[in-house]
Amino acid sequence: MNCTLLTWPEPIVRVQSLSDSGITVIPEQYIKPPSDRPATTTSPNPLDSPATEVHDIPIIDLSNLLSPDSTLRHGTMSLVSRACREWGFFQAVNHGVSHDLMSRMREVWREFFNLLPVEEKQRYANTPGTYEGYGSRLGVEKGIKLDWSDYFFLNYLPESVQDQNKWPTRPLACRELVAEYGNELATFCGKLMNVFSANLGLEEEYLQKAFGGEEVGACLRVNYYPKCPQPDLTLGLSPHSDPGGMTLLLPDEHVSGLQVRRGEKWVTVKPVPNAFIVNIGDQLQVISNATYKSVEHRVIVNSSRERVSIAFFYNPKGNIPIEPAKELVKEDKPTLYPAMTFNEYRMFIRRMGPCGKSQVDSLRPHAN
Repeated sequence: MNCTLLTWPEPIVRVQSLSDSGITVIPEQYIKPPSDRPATTTSPNPLDSPATEVHDIPIIDLSNLLSPDSTLRHGTMSLVSRACREWGFFQAVNHGVSHDLMSRMREVWREFFNLLPVEEKQRYANTPGTYEGYGSRLGVEKGIKLDWSDYFFLNYLPESVQDQNKWPTRPLACRELVAEYGNELATFCGKLMNVFSANLGLEEEYLQKAFGGEEVGACLRVNYYPKCPQPDLTLGLSPHSDPGGMTLLLPDEHVSGLQVRRGEKWVTVKPVPNAFIVNIGDQLQVISNATYKSVEHRVIVNSSRERVSIAFFYNPKGNIPIEPAKELVKEDKPTLYPAMTFNEYRMFIRRMGPCGKSQVDSLRPHAN
């Protein structure tokens, strides 16, 4: 893909505008193939379907990671290890990030989407080249099925990539909150990386160094899922695994929507108050030689309520080759993935949009 591509292949339509217009039938480009639809149900809300029963992914209290009691500390690390190996997801409570800051971040972005005139939001309209700014689609392939969502994407780390001209000036607290929130979450991610390293039997700082140390990358995407008149025909975000290293999701506490693939079924996650949903990305699956799993997930929408969630992506520096740690390559478990930079890797999702786990699976030697 040409990284300097300046325009999208079709005219951009804001999903929020479609929702607010009062339509009762969604446009064809948002209708997913029958096999990709959430569930067959007569309810206006897919969450009401027995096929999407609400479950809890592992919920882990992280407060004991700092305990002087080694039994408590190792017990928590064991829970994290199991979640990374078996689920690829967990909800983290008592994580050390200010609950007030989390709440204010949600509210400031609700104000952005709900109170700012569309003309002002359009000042931040993004392009396929960087995705930074106000957007309504991911993939640049012409004619692909679109998701029922708008978003705002910002680069955060390293600081050299920050362009605060693309950070909204309204609501007035937005820029200040993004900076404070990004700083706290980057610190939290660094602590989790040390835990992941130790659980893999690596030196505590191995993963952080493999990601570029102080030059690690991070970005933030605010997801806005408007009400949808036909939620059984579309998705807020198509199935995918995150291409980066790790994601911290601040979910909408009042409206469930995230679904995680568990075998052949989709598990609907019920958010826990003041928790982050942590998930493993493709880059950690690669470095761990598939000991840790990045897992497919998607977002469903509903006809009665909008949703706002905020995803913080913690990624390797773009030009560092990422490959399985040599300590995790054994005679009975050879290297599963070739070395590839994150810049090379993420071109796939920039071109095609969310496509399950097809990118990371295609790297394995047995893949066709």
